[in-house]
Amino acid sequence: MNHLIGYLVVGAIAGWLAGKVWQGRGFGFFGNIGVGVIGAFVGGVIFSSIGIYPMGFVGSLFMAFAGAIVLLFLIGLLKRK
Repeated sequence: MNHLIGYLVVGAIAGWLAGKVWQGRGFGFFGNIGVGVIGAFVGGVIFSSIGIYPMGFVGSLFMAFAGAIVLLFLIGLLKRK
């Protein structure tokens, strides 16, 4: 249970940061938190597929942030078409 809460907190922070970095492509406060939580999963898949396993809060935050940026980029591509 504690791990789930940790993932949600890290994903929420990562989504908020990604929304700030990716100006004009965010989805509002709660939408960015959702993107961050899903982005944490995407980042985990990407990083584990290349053999990188981040450790600790900062590593997890970076992984989730990278996943959220990738997810915002892909959503932006889909919205354009």
